[in-house]
Parts: sequence; structure tokens; C-alpha cells
Amino acid sequence: MNLIQSFFSLETQRKRLLAKAPEGALKQYLSVPIIDLELPIMASDILAVDFETTGLNAKQDNILSIGYVALADSQIRLDSCYHQIVAAHCELEGDNVTIHTITDQEKASGRPLASVVEDLLTALAGKTMLVHYAQIEKNFLEQACIKLYGMAPIFPIIDTLALAKKRHDRYSQAYAPSTLHLTNLRSEYGLPHYSAHNALNDAIATAELFMAKVQHSELKGNTKLKSLITSAFS
Repeated sequence: MNLIQSFFSLETQRKRLLAKAPEGALKQYLSVPIIDLELPIMASDILAVDFETTGLNAKQDNILSIGYVALADSQIRLDSCYHQIVAAHCELEGDNVTIHTITDQEKASGRPLASVVEDLLTALAGKTMLVHYAQIEKNFLEQACIKLYGMAPIFPIIDTLALAKKRHDRYSQAYAPSTLHLTNLRSEYGLPHYSAHNALNDAIATAELFMAKVQHSELKGNTKLKSLITSAFS
């Protein structure tokens, strides 16, 4: 299947899912066509997203917080910043709290998962999701949608980790896995250090890394969106 066929396939899947979706946020998300993958990346609507979770297993662990920020017209739109802690029904473990720093008290004052996922789906409609290491956001959002709506929608995704790995592999460069960490990749472009494992901080950090890649001509502004899509799911 070529990329054009893939685009139509995404649209076909969206329409199929729309026909089966229950009333509510997921159906509203699916009512908006998949973004045109023929668009240049700098003319595309993108949403940088990050989750903090209680672990790495999307079927057993929980989403603790969601952060996102939009990219449009070659800019990171800080007026679109969103950060929300989720009132997850689970016990937090000490080692995990050390990483994300979300306490039981903060978790208790969070909003229900359904409400936060609804906000995210509304923000994602007609956009491409931008993440660093797609397996976390992809798998956890998929499981959340199955839990809330009985089905998982389809999202085109750009993964900055996958793009960095592809660059290293293209030049047959030996590298340590830590090279692909978000903080280390940002250092390559002279980007400042941010405190990691805050969902909004990491979403902004990923958006800045992506913009740096474009501005350093590693990704040209006229590069078509379809060439960067690393995964989509349903």
C-alpha cells in the first residue's frame, strides 16, 4: 500500500469507526476528517501531547496527567497550553511518585478520566498528534478510549524519537539508547533544560524539539506531513 492509499485507508477507517461510535466525545472526534497528509508540515495543525502514568503497561497502569500544546502557522501556540491531573483510582507507589511528583492529594483533586480524555479528543480533532516515544501515549489513549467508549479511534502520529532513530540509522551511526532521550536530543539543538515528567513541560519540550528539527533543515518546512507519520492506531 502506497502513502496515498494509506491516507484513504485512514479515512476509510475513520468513517467505519464513526458509524459505530457511541454518542459523545469520541463520535465528535471521528466526525472530523483526518488531516490532509499531503500538506507541508509547517502548514499542518499539530498537537504535541504527553501523558504521565503510573507505569508502562497500558492495560494495567493508569493515566495520571495529560498535557498538550498546539503548533500552527510555524509557531508553538502557548495560549493553547493544557495540563490536567486525572483522578485515577489507584494507589501511587513511592518510586513512581519520585518520577512524576504527583501526590495522592493532587490525584484526589484531579478530574475524571472521561472529562480529561474528552478535552484531549476535542483538541485533537483534525490534527496530527506529536509525541516523543509514541508507545506510551498511543497505548494508554487506546486503552482509555476502549474503557470509556468500547472502541479506539484512529490518530495519525509523529514520533520525535522515531525521527531521531531514523536519522541515526540513515547515517549508520553507533549511538547509546540514552541518545534518544528527549532531554539529550534537545541538548543537540541547544534547547534549554526543562524539568522532565511534567506532562505539559514534556509536551512543550517535544514541540520545541520538533520545531528545532525543522529550523535546522533536518526537516524542511515543505516536507509533506505524510512522510513523518510513524504510526496510527485504532
